[in-house]
Amino acid sequence: MNWLEVVGWVGSALVIVSLMQARVLRFRVLNLVGAFLATVYNAIIGVWPFAAMNAVIVVIDVYWLVKLLRERHDETVYSVVEVDGDDAYLRHVLKVHHEDIAKFQPSFAADGGGTAFLVQRGDETVGVVIVRDAGDGVGRVELDYVTPRFRDFTPGEFVYRHSGVFAAHGLRSLVVDALPQNREYFERVGFRPGSAGWTRDMVA
Repeated sequence: MNWLEVVGWVGSALVIVSLMQARVLRFRVLNLVGAFLATVYNAIIGVWPFAAMNAVIVVIDVYWLVKLLRERHDETVYSVVEVDGDDAYLRHVLKVHHEDIAKFQPSFAADGGGTAFLVQRGDETVGVVIVRDAGDGVGRVELDYVTPRFRDFTPGEFVYRHSGVFAAHGLRSLVVDALPQNREYFERVGFRPGSAGWTRDMVA
């Protein structure tokens, strides 16, 4: 097998693997690389219909990647909806994603307590944050969950960005028991390690 055949096989493999991805960003990146390699391979061997098709896929992937990366911190794209901890739709979301939530935050128990925030992208729920009042102006983050499709993003930041929401509930700071698998995420959204756990101050 020569190097050109390797390029062709790798490109085809990446396209197939991309179709198996639940994460929208990872899908686009793998699909882009695979389609680009397939374009090069088909152009070199002169199979122009397939070269043209894959070139168009490359352009489409680039368009969506640029769009997704531009929108990842855009408040006009994402919105936060506050609901009660026993809200019916919230219970539905938690039930649907129960097994996935247990993998990342096994200590979480959906008991209907606390204040919940749904992160929406249009009509799609992409994240859930549940905070319970721990007293003395401290709120404990019991759940910060992102659906698999948007796990390469940080939709929870939109909840923490609106500090006045927590001040309205009498909370001056938030604390969370960050696990090794999500500490990087909590650091990105403003939490810092402290004696009581990872903490983020809230400004009214």
